[in-house]
Amino acid sequence: MKLDFDIDSVEIYASKHFKNEYMFRWNWDYKDLRRAIKEAHKVDKVGKEKYEAYINWKGGKKIIFVVYKFENQIFVISGSEGKEHG
Repeated sequence: MKLDFDIDSVEIYASKHFKNEYMFRWNWDYKDLRRAIKEAHKVDKVGKEKYEAYINWKGGKKIIFVVYKFENQIFVISGSEGKEHG
């Protein structure tokens, strides 16, 4: 799916849950998070502003995020990991 926003220009924020649970476990920073969304092998739009990105880096990962187009922001809500997603 072609993203209907410019991943290189949006501000990215993450929930406390995502930062403490997944970013810590995966040893990611915001650059890694941006790269993961940009290079995801599959991105599904699952609501008006909600997306799910599927990444296969050292196992499968899924990132759930909301895009606020008028504010030019992405808010990462949660994630999951396991076998290859998608």
